[in-house]
Amino acid sequence: MRILVLVDGSKWSQKAALHAIAIAKKKRGKVILFSVLDRREARAMAFNLGMFSENLSEVERFEEEIWDDMKRSIKHLMTNLLELCHEEGVNCSFRIVEGSAKEKILEEANSGGYSLVVMGAYGRSGKTRIGSILEEVVGLIGPPVMVVR
Repeated sequence: MRILVLVDGSKWSQKAALHAIAIAKKKRGKVILFSVLDRREARAMAFNLGMFSENLSEVERFEEEIWDDMKRSIKHLMTNLLELCHEEGVNCSFRIVEGSAKEKILEEANSGGYSLVVMGAYGRSGKTRIGSILEEVVGLIGPPVMVVR
């Protein structure tokens, strides 16, 4: 059994990872932690930060700093989840890719030979409405999808 876990850094995706690890442990499966980083998010944050600093010439520097921080943060989270998998005796790996979340998630979920895809119900914003990525991809993913709240 191969289980794909979509990790975005939110507490919801971390909770989804914990459920996936428990399932993999019972079923002797493999967990693949998968995250997509979209440079457009860093650019938007940098632009907003530049607007507040009244120095738009700093936007490129802000973008690079934010982008580096995004990569560092998700890698740190993935490494912690990987260590947890190993402590639980679960075979696990992770992949971090760059691009459009919707496109990369659909590509991975539908071409990786997965038995199950696990994701959090909400994204990083934590809004009470179901996550926007979830709304975009859940009906287009071939394998069964488990949504964790």
